[in-house]
Amino acid sequence: MNHIVEIDNLRKVYKGFTLDNISLNIPKDSILGLIGPNGAGKTTTIKILMDMIQPQSGSVRIFGMDHRKNIKHVRNRVGYVGEEQHFYGDKTVAWTGKFVSEFFDNWDTNMFQKLLTDFTISRTKKTKELSKGTKVKLSLAIALSHNPELMILDEPTAGLDPVIRREVLELLRTFPEDGNKSVIISSHITDDITRIADYVAFLIEGKIALSEPKDELLSKWKRIHYKDGALEDRISNTLTSQKTHMFGNSGITMDYPALKEVIAEGVAREEIKVENVDLDDVLIALVKGE
Repeated sequence: MNHIVEIDNLRKVYKGFTLDNISLNIPKDSILGLIGPNGAGKTTTIKILMDMIQPQSGSVRIFGMDHRKNIKHVRNRVGYVGEEQHFYGDKTVAWTGKFVSEFFDNWDTNMFQKLLTDFTISRTKKTKELSKGTKVKLSLAIALSHNPELMILDEPTAGLDPVIRREVLELLRTFPEDGNKSVIISSHITDDITRIADYVAFLIEGKIALSEPKDELLSKWKRIHYKDGALEDRISNTLTSQKTHMFGNSGITMDYPALKEVIAEGVAREEIKVENVDLDDVLIALVKGE
């Protein structure tokens, strides 16, 4: 089995929104960044993976098995951090860990205690006294303390300060290094995905608009700046996100390797300049339908 998660033609219909027959595979030993604007269907997809809501059609296989028919077994092997952190507010952190431990076969108390120390989380504080960032770190500690093989996170860094965001991302970045482990992280903060992801999938209006290895995608998508007349019309007409400004023109190509030789002379004459794009540029182009 090369894929830890296999999503096939998943469909969920709400009033005003449809998750539209999406298919996606997540390889072992990898991090997939699920990118999209708010309301694109990221949370819906993740809740279906976690069997929190049911699709109208399609299937999900996790660890090679139907996740609904084997939900207890699957949940024992999956660490989940949702967009909102829900705890019993009047209970302490220590009580919360003990309570949650009863639901998992492989709970590691020593690991939980170590993570609380690493994350500087007070064991005696009530959960309602914790900051948003500390609640996220507590959720991560809980998710990691039953030795999961797959981490699924829905917008975990939204609203966190830069220091805590970096801590969370660094932890996730190293998670697959243990072997046969993977991460699915959804976010509209593309910098987070750029920092840690091996693969990216763009979810736009309930559809997978693009899914590729991150580095491969960024090697193909480039912004081309060119002076009037420096680029043939047949090439300029293929560019997306086109702009005209006082210094010339620009647009984004989705296949730079195919253009590299064609524009080489213009680059040498400094009439054409090639610039890297980031995942934000890709997201904006896809959202605008370009």
